[in-house]
Amino acid sequence: MDRITLAHGSGGKATYKLIKEIFFKYFANEILLKEEDSAVVPIEGGKIAFTTDSFVVKPIFFPGGDIGKIAISGSVNDVAVLGAKPKYISVGFIIEEGLPLSDLELIADSMAKCAHEAGVKIVAGDTKVVGKGEADKMFITTSAIGTYENSFRPEIEMITPGDIVIVSGTIGDHGISVLSSRKGLEFEADIESDAAPLNNMIHEVLEGAGGVKFMRDPTRGGVAATLNEIVRERNFGITIEEKSLPVKDSVKGACELLGLDPLYVANEGKALFIVKAEKAEDVLNILKKNKYGKSSTIIGSVNKDFPGKVCINTILGVTRIVDMPRAEQLPRIC
Repeated sequence: MDRITLAHGSGGKATYKLIKEIFFKYFANEILLKEEDSAVVPIEGGKIAFTTDSFVVKPIFFPGGDIGKIAISGSVNDVAVLGAKPKYISVGFIIEEGLPLSDLELIADSMAKCAHEAGVKIVAGDTKVVGKGEADKMFITTSAIGTYENSFRPEIEMITPGDIVIVSGTIGDHGISVLSSRKGLEFEADIESDAAPLNNMIHEVLEGAGGVKFMRDPTRGGVAATLNEIVRERNFGITIEEKSLPVKDSVKGACELLGLDPLYVANEGKALFIVKAEKAEDVLNILKKNKYGKSSTIIGSVNKDFPGKVCINTILGVTRIVDMPRAEQLPRIC
């Protein structure tokens, strides 16, 4: 009998198979089947973006953040990349018996600060406590609603060959931060999670530059999984340049030591933008003025040479396919 494995939570091929063969089979509707980070739902007088997510990160505290910070940031960013303005969040806690109240207070404080920075209100929630050994300290589920201030929203159908791919900063920081904390690893340089709410930065780009066709935050499965989700079953492909990928030396060294590829490592405070070629420099300039976009980089372009594929031009002069992750490299990372 087939059973759920950690690979089903990786954001890769096993995840997509699970979604397609079970969830799409039973829950299918025109909104869900768009496969976006948030659902854009029509309401009387307009539309809203709505998303939900669960966070099971281990450990719940790590350099640069905690489970509460990524819970708020993750939901805010899922709404923001759909071009909506995040407004309200609900929070559900599942807490294991024995968790110190001081830990819960630290996490609540972290969530409040993140929500304040993003300009969102935590307006509803639920708390359940389970017996010792029945959970792993704490799990959090969040749902967020965002509103549209204008009629424009980026959509994958807008992407065409010639468009440019931009990432808003260094990749792999979050995953390596959590892993180093979990395993007690010490590297020469401190590695901190990039967890952050990106809605204000994204709003600045949409208001100041134009030309944005699509956005996504590359969380589980990293940049590789997200780009593959974009090109899947499409008549275009994406080629990225290895020499242009922004990776901190400390993260690169940690990945080499651990046998990981930064392209597949999770991020919690980065966004991918696909923009018109003539607007790429304008977008880049705006991003670099924001504290969360100082390391923004053009990493590749959309093409029609390899439809449905993500390729990388390596520093060795070889072009290879960047596939979806097949298994879970780093379980319980978000």
